[in-house]
Amino acid sequence: MNDDLAALTASIESTNGLLQRVLAAVAKAQTAPQSTHALFVDAGYLYAAAGRLVVGTEDRRAFELDTEGVIAALIDRAAALFQDSRLLRVYWYDGARRRIHTAEQQAIAELPDVKVRLGNLNANNQQKGVDGLIRSDLEALARNRAITDAALLGGDEDLVPAVEAAQEYGARVHLWGIEAPDGRNQAEPLLWEVDSQRTLDLPFLKPYVSRRATAAFEAAAARPTWEEVRFVGAQIAARWLAERGPEPMEALLAGQPYLPGSDDQDLLVQAEGLLGYSLRGQSDLRRALRDGFWERLRTLE
Repeated sequence: MNDDLAALTASIESTNGLLQRVLAAVAKAQTAPQSTHALFVDAGYLYAAAGRLVVGTEDRRAFELDTEGVIAALIDRAAALFQDSRLLRVYWYDGARRRIHTAEQQAIAELPDVKVRLGNLNANNQQKGVDGLIRSDLEALARNRAITDAALLGGDEDLVPAVEAAQEYGARVHLWGIEAPDGRNQAEPLLWEVDSQRTLDLPFLKPYVSRRATAAFEAAAARPTWEEVRFVGAQIAARWLAERGPEPMEALLAGQPYLPGSDDQDLLVQAEGLLGYSLRGQSDLRRALRDGFWERLRTLE
């Protein structure tokens, strides 16, 4: 009888010990800070460096940048680097006359998880005040523990104080640069201060930069309707299904509404070819394209 009681007591104590450990682990998980990252994009640097790398010029008027596509690709890259971390948002810094959004900047501002911040653009088309905006946002987010990691795409030495301010509050700052055809396009003092460095190369950027030689697309056809673009999206989904087979398409369907950056770019290029019209910077029509694509794939279910 005493042996049975002793065994029962030992069993209860063991169970209690296990329960206490579980409760302690749960409490620790609840109090542990969640990793959060944000992207800070100096659009002036992005346009100049990407234009120089892909088409050989920094003049924005000479080329077109698929901003929606490149933002999605940057988000993908950050998700791969900052695993088990959630994205706060993408901060997009650019210049504008009297800080009034251009049509392109307004389209970027309408993208999910993107915040557009504008500095001034002077008579020489030079940005003014952008570095100060980056410092203000980086410092405030780090001070309030809103981010643990910051991916900064830029190259100006004036960004050094922004990096130092964020680091003082415990945030890690990771500098992203764009491959330079000759020499460097980022200041050495900036490279010295950051916690890590990564370079976006030509294969990464080439799908999103195209030379603006003519207005061939726009001249060839009038702006398509929402339904016309949806129909093209469905056409491309049917074509992909025939070419790739059901298993890869079911894998895409499982991830909806997220479409991997490379597939999203292929969808865009094929749609423009079928429509004879550029969808760059036309966020409403690109949503219609994706809607038609997903609607057709859902017939697999």
